[in-house]
Amino acid sequence: MIKAKIVGAGGYGGVGITELLMRHPEARIACLVDVTDVGSPMSALYPHLAGFCDMKVSAPDSPEAQAPADVVFFSTPDGVGMQLAEAELKKGARVIDYSGDFRFNDAETYAEYARRIGRDPAHKSPHLLPQSVYGLAELHRAQIGKGQKLVGNPGCFAVSCLLGLSPAIRNGLVDLASLICDCKTGVSGAGKKPAASFHYPARYDHMNAYRLTGHQHVMEVERELGLLAGGPVRVTFTAQVVPTCRGILSCLYGTLRPGVTPAAVADAYKAFYAGSPFVRLYDRTAAIGTAHVRGTNYGNLIVDVDERTNRLRVVSHIDNLMKGQAGNALQNMNLLFGLPETCGLDRAGQYP
Repeated sequence: MIKAKIVGAGGYGGVGITELLMRHPEARIACLVDVTDVGSPMSALYPHLAGFCDMKVSAPDSPEAQAPADVVFFSTPDGVGMQLAEAELKKGARVIDYSGDFRFNDAETYAEYARRIGRDPAHKSPHLLPQSVYGLAELHRAQIGKGQKLVGNPGCFAVSCLLGLSPAIRNGLVDLASLICDCKTGVSGAGKKPAASFHYPARYDHMNAYRLTGHQHVMEVERELGLLAGGPVRVTFTAQVVPTCRGILSCLYGTLRPGVTPAAVADAYKAFYAGSPFVRLYDRTAAIGTAHVRGTNYGNLIVDVDERTNRLRVVSHIDNLMKGQAGNALQNMNLLFGLPETCGLDRAGQYP
């Protein structure tokens, strides 16, 4: 049985992976760690867990928090994992970090990412960066499952965009200078910590774009698409918050190269995701939306060609707290331990 430690257990990412691990047939929660609510049962923070997870939250310096585990999930803000991951690795754990601390493999790229979010550009454990792998199984399944110890879980916007655009870039279907990512997210993407701009009166019946000067997830999207393209890729990316709780809808566009047909597009996407159990493909007639991935690890893609404008149009739907966070992290854990990647995740959501 895999022993799991969750650091940052009290946040949305922490409760998300708690919910999933409770139902996992090959894992158990060994310790819940946080700097707040120490000594409180998890079910006191989240009453829906009463009778299912009544384990108390431990302080980071407590003996139970310092005990070895097989896997450690860092559901923590940027800057935490880079300081604590090495100690867990030395104890023999595999580490999955939710933040941007290990999404990049060199200090220079990390520094640019850190500047975008107003953090110190100096990574605290730069020697670990070359050891990390970007944790999107649909692109790096083999690397994650090959004795890997350290995984940087991707950003939620990046997951939605990469699932939608990767087949087109890999197969040279679109003009690389024409890529547009128009992305909308629910309010839970901002996390549990209260903020004035996410207060109910400020959020209800209100939509807005933000970070137009450079969203941090753009770096992941461009880096990963560039690897597929074999050269630099730039995208026009617009992030927007809409008054829903959870879910991301990304409308992705690219001008088709001469001679690319709708049939060729459909075939490319089917082939690319032939071995990916969490990606489902639809055509333009599908009546689907974010409600149909709520609470699941699935990415639903409407793949379409606007023949009038000769543009590829992909509408990507994910649950930002599942495929965009905790569900994807559990998928990574399964691969790290040689389990089927669907283990503990192959379930429908709830509707309506």
